[in-house]
Amino acid sequence: MNYSLSIVLPARSEAKALAELLPKLRTTFPDAEIIVVNDGSVDATVDVCHANAVSVVSHPYSKGNGAAIKTGARHAAGEVLVFMDADSQHRPDDIPKLLARFDEGYDMVVGARVSRKSQAGLHRAAANGFYNRLASWMTGHDVLDLTSGFRVVKASLFKRFLYLLPNGFSYPTTITMAFFRSGYSVAYEPIDVDKRIGKSHIRLWRDGVRFLLIIFKIGTLFSPVKLFLPISLAFFFAGFSYYAYTFLSSGRFTNMSALLFITSVLVFLIGLVSEQITALMYRERED
Repeated sequence: MNYSLSIVLPARSEAKALAELLPKLRTTFPDAEIIVVNDGSVDATVDVCHANAVSVVSHPYSKGNGAAIKTGARHAAGEVLVFMDADSQHRPDDIPKLLARFDEGYDMVVGARVSRKSQAGLHRAAANGFYNRLASWMTGHDVLDLTSGFRVVKASLFKRFLYLLPNGFSYPTTITMAFFRSGYSVAYEPIDVDKRIGKSHIRLWRDGVRFLLIIFKIGTLFSPVKLFLPISLAFFFAGFSYYAYTFLSSGRFTNMSALLFITSVLVFLIGLVSEQITALMYRERED
């Protein structure tokens, strides 16, 4: 490699997994900067990191996975960043595969999960599949894994979008759509994942609502009009169909038809305004 490398691992009470993962990382990448962001852990995470001679940045309390990612990116000195989970789902042996694809000229390479051993439950696989198809339609590119946290990216570009990233688990969605919107090159490299060590911090009902918001974030971060236009058309055709029915049956134009038409116009105008706001968000900031 002709660039410096920083490996960032957000960790919340992952001492057991890190005890296995960090020696492998250090052996595979002896010259890389390894940063573990301790997100308010209540176990021996910090002690394990010190025992393996890696850098530790600690939050005084848990701020969320996205917040840990942002903290790690701010402290990383490498020209290229590698983000991976600290629960042993991601394999250090896959990093060279992602770097090799990155060296082909991409700005970001994402590890696309081909097995779901780490994500028990059909609801997670179904949700991820839906997100991938929606994002693929929005961007016009094949998005193989929108929510994967295993990725290689240019540090300078990633840090440009730190202000957009949420503190929760949806940071992968946000940064992926931001790169697509800004015209940067994104590639996907198939990887396998292992069963995580320890207990997941994701909760179905609590985080299910957050993941549902990802759907809207996909649209607002990339092209709001592409999301709002079909909704507007649906209201328009509903109003037109109801008007046709009432005109043929009773020869009149009803308040319901008017409400549907007005709603159609309002949704479309909201999409136009959102499109302009989104364009302003992605304008190049002067140094």
